[in-house]
Amino acid sequence: MPVIGALWQFAEMRPRLAAWIVLSLGIVILLIIEARDVGLLIGQWIALIVASVLVAGICIWIVSWEDGDDVPAAPVTAVAGSQGSASSSNTMLSSSASASDPLIAPAPVVTDAPADPAATDQTLIGGR
Repeated sequence: MPVIGALWQFAEMRPRLAAWIVLSLGIVILLIIEARDVGLLIGQWIALIVASVLVAGICIWIVSWEDGDDVPAAPVTAVAGSQGSASSSNTMLSSSASASDPLIAPAPVVTDAPADPAATDQTLIGGR
């Protein structure tokens, strides 16, 4: 079992490389199983295997784009409007995005929503 421990340690130290290897092996094994009776030449086999390994690497690279997100997403909260009762109040969205972080834009604030949904329907249909 020392081999499994060494592989586990390698996967913890280099997770992207380990994922690339595992995905590449899976794709190549499936490729060999499915294309064994096609009659490919040795050059074609090599090209397909190389392309499969490169595609697996690109897949792992794309999936890892979200790994570097250190900044938590700003939560969006609903705030009751100033129209009176809860049944007819407008909903405003606010964000707690930090002004010091230029990568997080504040959420838009909805303030001009009509209290009566029927008024919106008439406006969209061509009423007032």
